[in-house]
Amino acid sequence: MTKVDFYLLGAADAESRERTACRLAEKAWRLGHRVYLLVPDQTAALALDELLWTFSQGSFVPHAVLADDTDVDTHPVLIGHGEPPAALNDVLVSLAGEVPPWFSRFARVAELVGAADDEKIRARERFRFYRERGYPLDTHNL
Repeated sequence: MTKVDFYLLGAADAESRERTACRLAEKAWRLGHRVYLLVPDQTAALALDELLWTFSQGSFVPHAVLADDTDVDTHPVLIGHGEPPAALNDVLVSLAGEVPPWFSRFARVAELVGAADDEKIRARERFRFYRERGYPLDTHNL
């Protein structure tokens, strides 16, 4: 069953969420996991792609913006705004505002929650969604 972790950030800005997503992706990749970073749209995908190159001096995370199914074989970290190929089912880091319908095929889901009130409200709805369906939940204050 999918394990869901909520990461509560102290800052309300989007850059904090994106930097945290980068750190989580790097950690998961270094532990041998394949990661899908879910973003709201192509603009956000391109911005996160750029940030993964620069978020930490001396760091390298092999990644790409998802273009087609062949990317799964060549990049352990992929960024996209839609459903990923079926072969990608290890770690989902979500920067989306809603639960994707295909989340349960992933072993782990990381939900990032900024400090803004509207983000907290949407995160509570997602938390409730997972809890009502019996998914194991954890919350981390960052």
